[in-house]
Amino acid sequence: MTSTGVSVAGNPGVPEPVNEQPRDYAPGSPEAVRLLEEVNRVRSRVRDLPNVIAGERFELGETADVVAPHDRTLHLGRFPVARAEQVNAAIDAALAARHDWSRMAWWDRAAVFLRAAELANGKYRDELLATTMLGQSKTFHQAEIDINELVDFFRYNVKLASQIYQTQPFSVTGVHNTMDHRPLEGFVLALTPFNFTAIAGNLPATPALMGNVVVWKPSEKSALSSEVVMRVFEEAGLPPGVINLVHGDGGLVTATAQASEHLAGISFTGSTTVFRNIWQSTAQNIHHYRAYPRLVGETGGKNAVVAHPSADPQALLVALVRGAFEYQGQKCTAASRTYIPRSLWKELEAPLLETSAGLQVGDVVDHRTFVGAVIDRNAVDRLQGVIDRAKADPAHQILVGGTTSTERGWFVDPTIVRTDDPTAFTMSEEFFGPLLAVYVYDDADWERTLDLVDGTSQYALSCSVFANDRSAIITALDRLRDTAGMTYINDKPTGATMGQQSFGGGRGSGTNDKTGSVLALQRWVSGRFIKENMAPDLDWTYPYMG
Repeated sequence: MTSTGVSVAGNPGVPEPVNEQPRDYAPGSPEAVRLLEEVNRVRSRVRDLPNVIAGERFELGETADVVAPHDRTLHLGRFPVARAEQVNAAIDAALAARHDWSRMAWWDRAAVFLRAAELANGKYRDELLATTMLGQSKTFHQAEIDINELVDFFRYNVKLASQIYQTQPFSVTGVHNTMDHRPLEGFVLALTPFNFTAIAGNLPATPALMGNVVVWKPSEKSALSSEVVMRVFEEAGLPPGVINLVHGDGGLVTATAQASEHLAGISFTGSTTVFRNIWQSTAQNIHHYRAYPRLVGETGGKNAVVAHPSADPQALLVALVRGAFEYQGQKCTAASRTYIPRSLWKELEAPLLETSAGLQVGDVVDHRTFVGAVIDRNAVDRLQGVIDRAKADPAHQILVGGTTSTERGWFVDPTIVRTDDPTAFTMSEEFFGPLLAVYVYDDADWERTLDLVDGTSQYALSCSVFANDRSAIITALDRLRDTAGMTYINDKPTGATMGQQSFGGGRGSGTNDKTGSVLALQRWVSGRFIKENMAPDLDWTYPYMG
């Protein structure tokens, strides 16, 4: 890559972003027929999913397989297990690309990601949808909103970046003040999860947009769709070496990156335990780095839905079913615990259990399926352990579900467990699966229940409050101010939309850097203040000296 300097005069504006609206994919609709054709094409061959370093693809060597979670006999691809040698090569490639990319005019970098948005929404849309459905076991709707969010990320981040770059200090006559919004010095490590193709694309793209260079380690469970995202970046005009993709063991990749003095930051989405370990191991190397690495993490959640006696029971039912069981509860914002007043539970219990028991679990390519497979065998075993633990505890009662199946894929039936203990493990621990814990409280205990919501779990990501009584809503917003980074009123705790709701949480849920806002992009900028004096003093003395 060769720096060509500023390509245009002035400071151009950027398009006003608009959210992509989800398509319906009704059976027999043109979009559904077209997507099913692409699904069959993806199913028809085993794909090689190589590392991409400095724009080059290398022979696979030792490989691991990618299979469909809902059909473990369906072999979709194979990816190389990177060794330290490949990770270091990716770091070197990123550092080699840093100078020219960081000096490129911001609007030229922005153009790359605006082009990526159009490619993801056009040429590559069905392939992104099909690989997300098959590789990550998402239904038509869940895959659709995922890819829409990827497109929204690219478009809205450009708009947010323009706001940062246009922010400049005040200057008085004779002085010119400038803020140089520099990228970080070194490279950024992006560690992305399996559950959202949008997050997998956004975590490396955001620091790159701000002029940084990136080593990207996607989850092996999303390797299929991540390979497509990488091709989108390349066709959009991203220069070789700016984002380098390496597969393999996350611990090895992270440790190798942490061993480099040039580590400038880590962008992570995953478990709280892993992020805390990353934070600790980075701190242990702190004297080794050229600068303090920026650590950005979005981690776990134990998201509550708390209902007041005035809540609409039907709206609450829909929020619980969708919030707890869409994408098998494998969203960090999924509804995991709910607090329901006794008067409302009498009306809600039967239809909630009936609806949940009737949800179809199976192949995501079937239009009738609402719940696909969890991501792998480890997830099934972990969730089975939770169910067994609840069954053995006299304070718990399985109301619906509580069964798993591994004959064809990794299936866990939607499960609702009621507990009489508001501090039980089912009300405090994250499970990351289709499990919803219910605690029924006395109607008069609204404020005490809010304190339980706030104090029972270490997480603070998302929560929902259902009430028609405005004073109850005001009380909840006050008592739960630190409980969640996102609070929803009369809505499910999932589904933040780029440009409308900013995503992130505190406490054990992460650094709360608010994806979908300027705050998320600002973390990848290191400002340099420049003062130019147009009329420098020529006499060193001051008037008081006489």
